[in-house]
Amino acid sequence: MRHRRLVSVLVCTAIATTATTACASGGASQSGKTELTVATFNEFGYEDLFKEYEAAHPDIKITHRKTGQGAPHHQNLFTKLGAGSGLADIEAVEEGYLSQVMSKASQFNDLRSIGPNVDGRWLKWKTEAATKDGKLIGYGTDIGPLAMCYRKDLFEQAGLPSDPAQVKELLATWDSYFQAGDQFTAKTKIAWFDSAAQIFNAMHNQHEVGYFDKSDKLVVDTNPAIKSDWNAVTNAVAKGQSAKLVAFSNEWNTGFKTGAFATKTCPSWMLGVIESQAGPENANKWAVTEAFPNGGGNWGGSYLTVPKQSKNAKQAAELAAWLTTPEQQIKAFQAKGTFPSQVEALKSPALLEQTNAYFGGVKAGALFAEQAQKVKAAQYKGPADGQVQENVFSPALQSVEQGKNPDDAWKTAVQDAQKAAK
Repeated sequence: MRHRRLVSVLVCTAIATTATTACASGGASQSGKTELTVATFNEFGYEDLFKEYEAAHPDIKITHRKTGQGAPHHQNLFTKLGAGSGLADIEAVEEGYLSQVMSKASQFNDLRSIGPNVDGRWLKWKTEAATKDGKLIGYGTDIGPLAMCYRKDLFEQAGLPSDPAQVKELLATWDSYFQAGDQFTAKTKIAWFDSAAQIFNAMHNQHEVGYFDKSDKLVVDTNPAIKSDWNAVTNAVAKGQSAKLVAFSNEWNTGFKTGAFATKTCPSWMLGVIESQAGPENANKWAVTEAFPNGGGNWGGSYLTVPKQSKNAKQAAELAAWLTTPEQQIKAFQAKGTFPSQVEALKSPALLEQTNAYFGGVKAGALFAEQAQKVKAAQYKGPADGQVQENVFSPALQSVEQGKNPDDAWKTAVQDAQKAAK
C-alpha cells in the first residue's frame, strides 16, 4: 500500500519475519485468566510491554499473533472480517490499509465509547484519519514524518551546497526541488531521485483532496492538483531526473549502495533502510535535512483497532489505550525505533536526544519530531485509494519512465482509476 512499510527506523534496521499461527479470538485461557489476542505485523516493539501489562494485570493473558510483513496480515484481517469470525481482540492496521478499514467502520468498536477517555493524546491529524462520524476506530501507534535524505558527496560534485541548513533552502518548494534537480543532472548525469512514483505520491498526499472526495466520489480527472503533480513529475522524468527504479525492488536496494540517485523522500523509518542498503562504506555520505518541499508530510504508521468480533472488547480497548500512551510508545521507540504519534511523546528527552551516527550524528529524533508538527491535516482516503495509488498511478508513472507518452499514460491512468473505483 503506502508501501511495504519497513518499520526498522532510526536505530534498528533488522526486519522480523517470524509468523505465528492464528487462533480463536478472546475468551478465557486454561488458567482462568481473560485471554486477549493481539495481531500485529513487522515490528511494533510490544514484546516487553506485553510482559509489563500482564505483571500489572494478573487476570489478563496476552497472546501475540505476529506476521513478518503487512500484506499477509491485512489479507487475513479482511478475510476474517468478511467471514465474521477469527479476528484478534486487537488488530493492528497500517495507514495504507486504513481507508479500507474505515469503509467497514461498522464492524469495529468506537473506542471513544468502550475505551478510556484519551482525546488529545495524539497529533490532531493522526486522530482525524481514524475518525468517522465522530467515532474513533483506531488508537494511533507510530508515524512516518517526512524529511529529505540526500548524498552530500554527490551534491558537492554538482556544485550544490551540502550542509543540511543550506540544502533546506533548495527544498523549500517542489518548484525549487525540481530546479535543483535540473542543475544536478546537468552537472553529473546522475539521477536526482529514485522513482517518479515515490515523488508523485509524496506530492499528492500533501493535498487536502486526493483521489476521492469525502463522499467517496473519484475526482482524479476533476482535481487539478493531481494533474499538476503529474505534469511536474513527468517533466522531471523527461529531463533525466529519475533513476527509474521500482521502490523496494532489488535494483532500488542496490541503488543506495551505488549512488544511483541523489535524493530520497525520507520518512523517519527510511533512515534504517538507507543504512541497511547503502552499507558501512557509505556512512556519512548520506545526510538528512529538516525540510520537505511545500511543508510536511507523512508516510507510514499504524493504528490499534478493536473489532466487534472481540468477546472482550472493553478489556481489549484498555490494553490498546495503554500500549499507545506516550510512556509506552517511547519504550516501543527505544526497542524498535517506531516513531511515536503522541503529543507528549514528541517532547520526550529520550526522543529528542536520539542521534544517528550513520547520518553524521544528526539528532534524528528532534528532526522528525519537528517534521511531524508540520503535517497540517490527514488527506481523506476513499475505500479504493490504495488500489488507485499502487495499481494505477504507480504503474502509469513507471510506463512514462520506460518511454510512454505522458499524455497517453495519463489517459490510461484515469480510465484504470475509474475501473478500480467501481
